[in-house]
Amino acid sequence: MIRSSAAVLAALLASTSLTSVSMAQTASSAPAFATSEATDPYVWLEDVEGERAMAWVKDHNTRSLGVLQGDPRYEPLHQQALAIVQARDRIPSPGFTHDGHIDNFWQDAQHVRGFWRRTTLDSYKTAEPQWEAVLDIDALAEAESANWVYKGSTCLAPEERYCLISLSNGGKDAVTLREFDTVTRSFVEGGFVLPESKGGATWVNKDTLLIARDFGVGTLTNSGYPMVVKRMTRGQSLDQADVLFMGEPTDVSVSGYTLRDADGVLKATLINRSIDFYSSETYRVSDDGAVVKLALPAKSDITGLVAGQLVVSLKQDWTAPSGQEFKSGDLIAWPLDAWLEDQATPAVLVLRPTERQAVEGVNATRNTLVVALYDNVRGSVRIYRPGKTEWTHTTLDLPQNVSVGVGSASETDDKVFVSVTGYLNPSSLWLADAATGVVEQVKSMPAKFDAAGMTVDQHEARSADGTMIPYFVVHKADMPLDGSNPTLLYGYGGFESSLLPGYSATVGKLWLERGGVYVIANTRGGGEFGPRWHEAALQQNRQRAHEDFQAVALDLIARDITSQPKLGVMGGSQGGLFMGAMLTQRPDLINAAVIQVPLFDMLRFHKLLAGASWIGEYGNPDVPEERAWIQAYSPYQNLRAGQPYPEVFIHTSTKDDRVHPGHARKAAARLEELGYPVLFYENTDGGHAAGANLQETARRLALEYTYLSRRLMDTPAQQ
Repeated sequence: MIRSSAAVLAALLASTSLTSVSMAQTASSAPAFATSEATDPYVWLEDVEGERAMAWVKDHNTRSLGVLQGDPRYEPLHQQALAIVQARDRIPSPGFTHDGHIDNFWQDAQHVRGFWRRTTLDSYKTAEPQWEAVLDIDALAEAESANWVYKGSTCLAPEERYCLISLSNGGKDAVTLREFDTVTRSFVEGGFVLPESKGGATWVNKDTLLIARDFGVGTLTNSGYPMVVKRMTRGQSLDQADVLFMGEPTDVSVSGYTLRDADGVLKATLINRSIDFYSSETYRVSDDGAVVKLALPAKSDITGLVAGQLVVSLKQDWTAPSGQEFKSGDLIAWPLDAWLEDQATPAVLVLRPTERQAVEGVNATRNTLVVALYDNVRGSVRIYRPGKTEWTHTTLDLPQNVSVGVGSASETDDKVFVSVTGYLNPSSLWLADAATGVVEQVKSMPAKFDAAGMTVDQHEARSADGTMIPYFVVHKADMPLDGSNPTLLYGYGGFESSLLPGYSATVGKLWLERGGVYVIANTRGGGEFGPRWHEAALQQNRQRAHEDFQAVALDLIARDITSQPKLGVMGGSQGGLFMGAMLTQRPDLINAAVIQVPLFDMLRFHKLLAGASWIGEYGNPDVPEERAWIQAYSPYQNLRAGQPYPEVFIHTSTKDDRVHPGHARKAAARLEELGYPVLFYENTDGGHAAGANLQETARRLALEYTYLSRRLMDTPAQQ
């Protein structure tokens, strides 16, 4: 099994989408405003916790909270959101331990920060499992007077007694790592402790770690991620640890991980060098510390080790050393030992998706490969078994026309958890035996909103270049087609992240149940149809994704589902950039925009926090040719006076150390300078997910839907 992910970074969070004159701005019309620190009058807002910047934040928070929390709808929405996020009847997400127990991390009204707990599989399947507490983060934070947010654990196989606990100050990506004993339920006295840093660590054995951290000057990439991997033995300081690998400052990051079989036996120690967000090199580390580059394509991921077979997902067309030709999207496999000995060993094709299919998840049980395969954004789960010359597969008997997710898999047998959900289908959890194909529903979430009379439609909109863009519409079946329906259009459109059908209790309760329409756009830039769907909107083609989103808005209006006074948009992170492009290019289509933890100043994104890591997605603003195509859509540079911009709601987090809060702050400041009304809110905790605890999550949701109610449900919209 892969005990630590080979993936370098998650895509930007996480976590949980005619006749009109185009108003898109061109590069030639974009002004010289805000192209450098010298010409940007709001660069001081990039001083994250600077006194002047925080005074600005406090002033805007006071005004915006006064407006939104003063609305009589806020408190009912807040109470509904709080009840949903703190509900105890949620499905506890299960994780198999090596000995067959089930682990879960849980948050509720009594455990706001959450606690790690454990039970047996038989107990988990009952209505009221008997949980044993492993680590209480609320108690830890109180005892240490610290603002701890739990970010996960990495445990030493196969016993999994000793774990490295990741603790974040306020929700930042940077974490402190501390060794924890799951038997004594306590931190190990004198154990491994790694100070706050981005990066990670993985176990080689009980006394040895592979660590990728901030080791001081010259050890981080331009993106702010680790550039050095060290091997650290118990008792050593960071300075004493042996350097195994050093990347380049222009890399995104480097990391170390291990390949282990189902018994926890170490099969290979590996290093991943991420050259950009999508291209990487993989090296094998020998016992003496020597590293050898493996013959893998630059755009690929190691996704599993099954019965001695190494499974790799390809993100590009590739001719293997054996001479075999493979396609982007393929899953292929080699016998690991033979391949490590001779990398010209022939591979076997496991799966080749069609043009409208995509692999959305892969996991491995002891003897099988479990694949979530989507066809036209509808999911199924296939079970693949290795043979001498080919892999065979069966399909699990699960509900149809829904989303499926492959969850935790057992290493002692072939059990695997599978989630099933849809826009109107409360999430359910199934336990499958991949050896026999038998599935049983073990948990289901009660309905959290009244979906009676609601339906889901899938339509397609024609984008500017003729490409058909699918989108889902969730609405009441008796919705009038007269343009009067308050409609929220959600989008993301980047980093090969797919927007799949899923049950959102808060969208249902706070929007759909109140008569709103919810729309999710599956634009290019996402991964709904595999790597090619994503690559179609990379770098110089980024505008295609914006045009896809605009095409969906136009199609909604053309179908009389909604109209400009009733249409709002929402998106976060990369999706926040999406909203900024909609605002600056087609403000005539919308009357509201919720812009969450956004990218906005795309000429400086690579200078701020982790921004340089996304050059592979957007291009490099320091290269004149690439700067030109970025400047053509960068929202910050394309804000203009005299445009029909609606009042927008922008929110971010001071503790976001991934997407710099300066993007959101500067967007609000520039809009205000140009004379537009803006609502801005900055949570001082929370990280990129914008919520360090459940109370803050509920407040954010209530603020968003109060704003949307004011803009889209009131006539005329409230300012």
